[in-house]
Amino acid sequence: MLNRGKNLDMSALFNFHSFLTVVLLGICTCTYVKMHFPALLEQRTGFRGFFWKAARIGERLSPWVAVGCFMMGVSIIFF
Repeated sequence: MLNRGKNLDMSALFNFHSFLTVVLLGICTCTYVKMHFPALLEQRTGFRGFFWKAARIGERLSPWVAVGCFMMGVSIIFF
């Protein structure tokens, strides 16, 4: 199998580009879930608290998150 310059066996934790993609998708998903099903993300502590915080970031910084998602999409498509 030829590897043509890309290291394909790295996980999202060690590849910064993939890590940013996962974080942005997580923020967008949590914000979407909170808007449509607010009862799921009412807890602000514990395991669900992490997702509540991601949804809060998506709500408050939505223009910046949108720009980040757009730029990430462009970089995935063209690079």
